[in-house]
Amino acid sequence: MDVELMEKQVKSKQRVADHGEVFTPAWMVEAMLDLVKGETERIDSRFLEPACGSGNFLKRILQRKLAAVELKFGKSDFEKQHYALLALMCSYGIELLPDNIAECRANMLEILADYLKIEEANDLYRAASYVLSQNLVHGDALKMRASDGQPITFAEWGYLGKGKFQRRDFRLDVLTGASAYSREGDLFTNLGKHEIFTPTKTYPPMTVRQLACAAIGDAPKETV
Repeated sequence: MDVELMEKQVKSKQRVADHGEVFTPAWMVEAMLDLVKGETERIDSRFLEPACGSGNFLKRILQRKLAAVELKFGKSDFEKQHYALLALMCSYGIELLPDNIAECRANMLEILADYLKIEEANDLYRAASYVLSQNLVHGDALKMRASDGQPITFAEWGYLGKGKFQRRDFRLDVLTGASAYSREGDLFTNLGKHEIFTPTKTYPPMTVRQLACAAIGDAPKETV
């Protein structure tokens, strides 16, 4: 048997033992996504995979969304590019193992770049890379902590039209805990959604160019 293959198998067995790492086969991914087919084909529907691995589910979701982009906006390069980026923006993942999250980001970026036929020097490519760095988090979904120990925070992206995107940041633990607030007799039952879903940061509208600049550390400042 090939030595490299043996090493991969040993590594896989060890990771299964240490982290319960398993990979869902393609046919099962398709069958599961077909259960929510309408949502997977809606460009602005948001999906979170709490143990995303290298992106088996997220890749197929993105491909389905891009098919919807092509159907609706394929005749306009401007709209096609911006709605394709929005499709990417609506994909979220958390992964415990650093090599997996790096591979997931690379896989998602490759799918978008192939669809839009863009290269690394393109602003849209760099903007997408920045979005993936925010949306695909290296951390522990159970503890809701990123690898640096900080609470996991996700960016909510929205497309405002005319090439402008809106970003608001939310803490994952607050979002998941909010479901308990609606229980009858709960202390927080009378709170409105606007009080529960308060962003930790809100940013001014951003263009693709500004998002690309954020990828190299020149991010726009948050608003009050």
